Amino acid sequence: MPKRLKVSLITGAVLGVFCIIGALVRFGFQIENYLLFSLWYNRLLMGLVIGLPWAHTTIPKLLARGAVLGLIVSFAYYSSTGFADIVSFLAGIVYGMIIEYVAFMFTNAEIERVRP
Repeated sequence: MPKRLKVSLITGAVLGVFCIIGALVRFGFQIENYLLFSLWYNRLLMGLVIGLPWAHTTIPKLLARGAVLGLIVSFAYYSSTGFADIVSFLAGIVYGMIIEYVAFMFTNAEIERVRP
């Protein structure tokens, strides 16, 4: 498995835990477990999609790509809530950018070590 994919999956899983904590706080700990799992799984899938071997590009372009992919993947969860959880939807855009940036930093450092 490519390093970029591993880093993106781990980052997505960790951000999914933060999403669960945020959802619990926002909904006063009165939220169904299946929604919490769906939220975490959505962030994991976001890590998978972003972790695919995309072409190397500049940081502004990769952040835009992360935002767009985060928006697309988060829309699945947002629509499953009956368009009620806008905060998680918008957080998905930011999380997409974070996952993309973290993946870039880990893989870019690897590329720099290989170059003479």
